Formats: sequence, structure tokens, C-alpha cells
Amino acid sequence: MILRGLVRIGQTLVVLLIVSFATFGLLKLAPGDPVQLALGAEYSETAYRSLQREMGLDQPFLVQYLAWARDFATGDWGRSYVARTDIFTFAVLEALPVTLTLASLSLFFAILIGVPLGVLSAVKKDSIFDAGAAVFALTGTAFPSFLLGILLIWLFGVKLGLFPVMGYVSPWQDPVTGLYHMVLPALTLSTYFIAMITRLTRATLIEVLEQPYIAAARARGEPRWRVIWVHGVRNIAMPLVTILGLQLGTLLQGTVLTETVFSLPGLGQMITDAVLSREYVVVQAGVMLTATLFITINLLVDLSYPFLDPRLRAR
Repeated sequence: MILRGLVRIGQTLVVLLIVSFATFGLLKLAPGDPVQLALGAEYSETAYRSLQREMGLDQPFLVQYLAWARDFATGDWGRSYVARTDIFTFAVLEALPVTLTLASLSLFFAILIGVPLGVLSAVKKDSIFDAGAAVFALTGTAFPSFLLGILLIWLFGVKLGLFPVMGYVSPWQDPVTGLYHMVLPALTLSTYFIAMITRLTRATLIEVLEQPYIAAARARGEPRWRVIWVHGVRNIAMPLVTILGLQLGTLLQGTVLTETVFSLPGLGQMITDAVLSREYVVVQAGVMLTATLFITINLLVDLSYPFLDPRLRAR
């Protein structure tokens, strides 16, 4: 199991290397000159050449990539010429906690609502409740998150006045106020995942409840709740964790629109602003940080399989 883990870590590093090369290369093809952006509207040819040499942009592509990769790995991500701040501080210490808070709370809502809803749908198969849950699941997966966010703002923020419609308060500084501000954004982002988890839980649990060991548990006279929640739900953990890991990219992608709609200063908002201002150094940092999160989570999901299923452990 240790050898398998080391192999997976090695594969993860290779994937990160490929992603970093692709990100650096593709953004080099984007329009706009970072030297002009840094200097502003008026500059001399001498100043342009000097800053170009200082930024290493007069070097061959491969040399530029290796220098950028080295600096990125050591935390030297450069400086934002729009925000006038260190990019590492801006991205990791300021924007990343906002995105992680939003994503974690959204995932919490998705599991808290989606799993029980899927279990009840499986237990009440072909009932009115099951049909209603199916309609909710189809609607949730088809509804655009940005439109849902606007509707939630209008209903719960403007009309009912129950939640704030924008702004961010760090839950680490003020837990009650911070989480209160994150309820609407988290519900907006989690709707798709609630629907997805509901459908997956229902389909997988229906199959599990037809297995012989479930019939044996019932024959032993075990309570119905134990048969379902212990013997049944425990055996849907692997496919559920797998889907959640694979869908993390969708979750992080959804934060871009959600943070924009609710004016949250997270990674999504940071990348959006950097693209609009053509500050591609910040875009590179944001994309690489997002890719690192996605790949790391998938690595952890893969390494968790032996703990979820004892049959996969080395004997």
C-alpha cells in the first residue's frame, strides 16, 4: 500500500508539471504585454527594455518557463501591478481562504442534504416522494448557478431580508457573522451537488439493498435503520467519494461565477479581475493554485480507498 501511494504521488507531480507547462505556454499566447501593463501608458524605450530584461521576458521560452517554475515552487510569484501587492500573499493568504470556506460549506450542505434525500428516495422507491426527489435532482443539475444566485439574492436578500446579498466576513475572525454571510453563496454553489449526490446515492443504494448480505442482515432480525444506514450506506461510500473527488473541478469552477455574483474576494474573483485587466501573471498563479487543489484532492481520494474498503488493503 505504501508503494502504491508513492507511485500515485509521483504521478501527481508529473501531472502538475504538465499542467504548469500548458498553463505557462497558453497564457504566453494571450494578447497583451505584461511590460506595458507594468509601466503604464507612458514609458521610454530604455525603461521598456530594462523592465523586460528584469522580468526575464527577453529570454527563450524554455528558460522563462524554468525560471517561473522555480520561483513558483519557492513561493516567489511576483507582484501584481494592478493590486500593487505580492501575488503569493494576495492569492494564498487572502483569496484562497475565501474560496476554501465557500467550497467547504457548499460541500457540507451537499452531503448534509443530498445523502439523506437519496437514502429516502431509495427506501421509498417509486413513491411520490421518490418522484419529487427525481424532479428536484433534474432541476438542480440543469439550473445555472449564476441565475440561481440572483434568484436567491432577490428572494432571501431583497424581498425577505433574511441574508446579506454581498460582502465577506472571515469566519475565522467572526464565526457567526462570517457563516451567516456565506449561507446564500454556499447554497447557490451546492445545489448542483445536492442533486448529483441525491441521484448517485439513490441509484447505488438501490443496488446495494439487493445484495445477499443485506438479506442476511434482515434475516438476523437487525433493525431496519441499521440495515439501511450501517450495512447499506457504508457500502456506497466509495462511489460517493469518487464522484465528489472527480467533481471538485466543477465545484472550483462554480466558485468563479458564485464569487462574482456575491462579490466574494476569492480565487474566482481574483482570476476574473486579472483576466479583464490582462494581468496574466496573476492568472497563472490562480490557475496553478486551482489545479494544485484539484489534483491534490483527487490524490487524497485515491489514497483513501483502502481505508473505505478493507478488500483493497495489501495482505
